[in-house]
Amino acid sequence: MTLAVGLLLAAGVLLVVSPWLWPRREEARARARDPLAPVADLLARAGVPSISPLVFVAVIVIAGLAGGALTLLLVPVVALAPVAAAVAATVPVLVLCARAAARRRALRAVWPDVVDLLLSGVRAGLSLPQAIAALADTAPEPVRAPFRAFRRDYLRTAQFTECLDSLKVTLADPVADRIVETLRMAREVGGTELPSVLRSLSHYLRADAAVRAEVDARQSWVRTAARLGVVAPWIVLLMLGTRPEAAAAYNSAGGAVLVVGGLAATLVAYRLMIALGRLPEEGRWFR
Repeated sequence: MTLAVGLLLAAGVLLVVSPWLWPRREEARARARDPLAPVADLLARAGVPSISPLVFVAVIVIAGLAGGALTLLLVPVVALAPVAAAVAATVPVLVLCARAAARRRALRAVWPDVVDLLLSGVRAGLSLPQAIAALADTAPEPVRAPFRAFRRDYLRTAQFTECLDSLKVTLADPVADRIVETLRMAREVGGTELPSVLRSLSHYLRADAAVRAEVDARQSWVRTAARLGVVAPWIVLLMLGTRPEAAAAYNSAGGAVLVVGGLAATLVAYRLMIALGRLPEEGRWFR
C-alpha cells in the first residue's frame, strides 16, 4: 500500500512539472543558446523589432565609452569615469524600457475594444480568420498594422496557426498572448462558449485598465522622488569635481571608495523606491 501511494505521489509530481520539463525544453535551450534573446524581446515589446539586437548592443557600448570619456575630459576625477560610462550605457536601455512601458499602457487601453470587435464578428457569423482579418480595418490605430500583416499572411498561406504565431510575435504583449491563445483553443476544440469567454475577457480588461490607471497616477510621485533622489547627489559631485582640490581628494583611494560606495547606495535606494511604486506586470506565459 505504501509503495502504491508513493508511486501515485511521484506520478502526480511528475505531471505537475512536466510542462516545464518536456514541451518547452527545446525552446529553453534555444533561448539559452541565444544570449541576445532578451534584447530582441525588449525591442519587440518597445515596438521596434526591425532593429537588430547587435546594433542595439553596439549603441550601448558606444554610449558608455562616450559618456566615460566626456566625463573624464570635463571632470578630472578618475573614479567618476567608469560610473559615468555605466550610467551612459544604461540610458539606451532605460529609453527602450520607457518606450515599451508606454506602448504597453497604450495597448492596454485598446484591448477591450479589440475583444468587443472580435465578439461582434463572431456574433455576425464570421469565421475566426475572417473576424481577425476584419480587425485590419476596424481595430484601433495602434494595432491595425499587425492585423493587416495577419490578413496578408492568411490570404497568402491559409495557415491559421502559423499566422496566429506571427501575430503574437508582432504584437509582443501579454494581453495579446491571452487573446491569441483563446482564439487558437476555440479554433482547435470548437465549442459555443467563445462569445461568453470574450465578453468576460473584455469586462476583466476594462476593470484591470481602470484600476492600473488610478494606482499608477497615485504612485507617480514615488517614481519622481526616486529619480530626483538619484540625480541630485551626482550633479553636486560633478560640480565639486571641477574644483582642483576636490578632484585631488576624489582621485585618492578614499575618494574612489566613496564614489563606488555612493554608486552602490544609489542603485539600491533607487531600486527599492521603484519597487515600492511599481505595479506587478503580467508575464508572457504563451511564448
